[in-house]
Amino acid sequence: MKLTVNLGENSYPIYIENGILSDAGKYISGIFHGKRIMVLSDDNVFPLYKDRLLKSLGGYECHTLMLPHGEPTKNFQTLPRIYSALLDAKLTRSDLIIALGGGVIGDLAGFAAASYLRGIKLVQIPTSLLAQVDSSVGGKVAVDLPQGKNLVGAFFHPKMVLIDPSVLDTLPPHFISDGMGEVIKYGCIKDRDLFGRLCAHASFENLKPELTDIIARCVDIKRTVVEADQFDTGERMLLNFGHTLAHTIEQYYQYERESHGEAVGIGMYQITKIAEEKGLTEGGCAEQIKKALSIYNLPYECGIPMAELKSAITLDKKNLNGKLNVILLKTIGESYVYPTDAGFFSCAAI
Repeated sequence: MKLTVNLGENSYPIYIENGILSDAGKYISGIFHGKRIMVLSDDNVFPLYKDRLLKSLGGYECHTLMLPHGEPTKNFQTLPRIYSALLDAKLTRSDLIIALGGGVIGDLAGFAAASYLRGIKLVQIPTSLLAQVDSSVGGKVAVDLPQGKNLVGAFFHPKMVLIDPSVLDTLPPHFISDGMGEVIKYGCIKDRDLFGRLCAHASFENLKPELTDIIARCVDIKRTVVEADQFDTGERMLLNFGHTLAHTIEQYYQYERESHGEAVGIGMYQITKIAEEKGLTEGGCAEQIKKALSIYNLPYECGIPMAELKSAITLDKKNLNGKLNVILLKTIGESYVYPTDAGFFSCAAI
């Protein structure tokens, strides 16, 4: 299956196909005619897929850099190591970086590609469910600061995204649940039928035969939103449903307890519960979200006092013109931007 993100000169194709990793070189040769490739990956993913990928890239001079897995790697201090590897490999602006991994590697490789020599070609090959349905598409790349997540970044689109759903077979269940947090988000904000489809199953294993279609639907939703709002000042903010609380939860535990998808699940349920109490969301939506989260083994609360999170909320990137723009649901499948401030979060704990 092929989708295209239509952004004029920044347009790029997304291919979704089981086994496509083994043919990556064939697809890449269609958009890249340089000599050198740097493959950035992590110590979980690279041992699993390096042979398959590098064999498909046999006609190129390939270099590799394997980084530690996990969110703590996505920090400013990792960048000099990446830049040094690129310089040692003598990569020029006519060469290519491949991000082989989940969201952390995709964000890191993307930011390095955006900033190295003021921009070098990038191909995303996401290997986690979360990266396949969300972070590999749309051109948002970033690193974390101690004060918050993704606070230094850029908009830098890849030349291509290659999505191989079959690689998800090697993921531990925890990472499947993590990705399902973002899948549920797409149903909440844009597609009531998708949300219903997710809730009609009893578990991820039960859903798995439909996974390629589910991934494609999520990518297609993101594609259309990004096309309408490339730089995240309008409709694209809807993709951040649940994320205002999620990022603060992740930071609170220094990225060592709730994963991103788990934190998004908590954020979606808790902000919808608050919005229902204020009459801003149709009653019953929070309970529907709670049901979906439970099916896919995702939490809906974490017990953090709200007072502990408010200072981080004020640093949220959705603060524009003195207002915090939170994403709320009118109902399942229909979302909107609601300008407010940190006082919106009036509950004692989440």
